[in-house]
Amino acid sequence: MTGTGDEPFVAAVKPLVDAMGGVMLPPDEAGPDDVVLAWEGADVVAVRLPQLAESLDHILAALERKVGKPLADLDRKAKQEVVRILEARGAFSVRHGVETVASALGVSRFTVYNYLNREKEA
Repeated sequence: MTGTGDEPFVAAVKPLVDAMGGVMLPPDEAGPDDVVLAWEGADVVAVRLPQLAESLDHILAALERKVGKPLADLDRKAKQEVVRILEARGAFSVRHGVETVASALGVSRFTVYNYLNREKEA
């Protein structure tokens, strides 16, 4: 972003920032909650992280892209796997996380809780 040979660094971190649903911006535009990344002693890029609820939506959208169809169209076993992945990523620590996931999967909250309990019993 500063044009001083830091482009490889910015290019290297971009996939991670994109996967998190973050936004890259010049370091001088960073706010108090942004993370400024330095390279070879100079501030190179600032990263604005999404709110947790936005992150969950981003994760769900990424999972849909990965499987190539709406999560609601998956079979039961695949939905259980999605719930396992989301639990590992902390999706259910977000307020209304269970409801958001249930809606994306086209199932009830009760079903999501059943999938979570099944995982703990396995």
